[in-house]
Amino acid sequence: MNHCEISQIFFRETYNVPAEQTVRCLFRALPHGHGYANGMINAMATGYLVAVLESICVREMQPHLDQDEETVVGSSVKCCHRAPIPPGALLTINGWVVGIGDREATFWVKASDEQEVVCEGEIRFAIVRRSQMEKKIQTKCDAIERRELFVMV
Repeated sequence: MNHCEISQIFFRETYNVPAEQTVRCLFRALPHGHGYANGMINAMATGYLVAVLESICVREMQPHLDQDEETVVGSSVKCCHRAPIPPGALLTINGWVVGIGDREATFWVKASDEQEVVCEGEIRFAIVRRSQMEKKIQTKCDAIERRELFVMV
């Protein structure tokens, strides 16, 4: 991880909100949200908004990592979703690094549509050893497989 280069990251870009990123679409896909999804507002889901913000931050960090040895994982999200964002809205997204540690970076992010600020907050990322993370994931996958085999017996 190149601390100096990561500490200087700043981005500004636009994002057109697709219709499939609404609360209704997300909740329809969830077993416990399906029954009331159509009654929800037709606006961007907070989960999708956070994912868009995270993905941009991670993309900006990628060139400054050892891709074979390191990967980025989200460790903390503190965002305030301030206003509804209808499908088709054009967001302007700004972000910059506000803190950097030994193996972490914190971004301030802000998203505005054509009328107002719709979201702002901090997203913290940990830079971890890829092999360690893959080993943890595999251990959990193995446990899931054992549980499924046990249930089938």
